[in-house]
Amino acid sequence: MSGINEWIDNEVKTNDVIVFMKGTPAFPQCGFSGQVVQILDYLGIEYKGVNVLSSDELRNGIKEYGSWPTIPQVYVKGEFVGGCDIVREMFQAGELQDFLTGKGIAVRAAESASG
Repeated sequence: MSGINEWIDNEVKTNDVIVFMKGTPAFPQCGFSGQVVQILDYLGIEYKGVNVLSSDELRNGIKEYGSWPTIPQVYVKGEFVGGCDIVREMFQAGELQDFLTGKGIAVRAAESASG
């Protein structure tokens, strides 16, 4: 299984923002993946989506790689951020935007930003 781990590691390290999800950004195949896509799209984030349903090896490999049992998994600049609940909570608290800009990721300014 080291082959898949090397592939995942390369993807995580070569993409500023990557989401390992069920389905694709254009067609999420679970509600949790869909929520993450909606948040990232709302913020205008450029990211890569990887469909873990494309292979059992990938679906199991990402869980092992991140030591995280659920999908989706979001990585920013090589760092594991979390799954749907964590990303949603960070977004609602305004922490996700700050985290992303702190990592040098361009974020679209929200018109109704609450202070």
